[in-house]
Amino acid sequence: MANTFELSGTLKVLEETQTFASGFSKREFVIEVPDGKYPQMVKFEVVRDKIDLLNSMSIGDELKVTFDIRGNEYNGRYYVNLNAWKIEGNSGNRGETSEDPQPNSFDSSFDSEPDPSDDDIPF
Repeated sequence: MANTFELSGTLKVLEETQTFASGFSKREFVIEVPDGKYPQMVKFEVVRDKIDLLNSMSIGDELKVTFDIRGNEYNGRYYVNLNAWKIEGNSGNRGETSEDPQPNSFDSSFDSEPDPSDDDIPF
């Protein structure tokens, strides 16, 4: 899937970096995107070296996130991740690296199996 998407919104949640036993690291964040009467809370993740893109960001910053959609199946369950690879802050913060290309393939060492005790999906 080679499609690239962009969304702009306000940074609402900035999680701590998670490192898994395989050495894989990721950090999740949420932006609020205006959508008429009911704004949408959209969760993204950054992986490995892209984690540094969030270091200069603060809650309340206006961001433009460039991302691709990644989906996978694990044990009969399907997962979708919004993989951010470029983050621009409207307040002058720029969380992008110069001339950094879009990732071409999904990391084969990806460790996305969620904790089974944390299954609180509302749908």
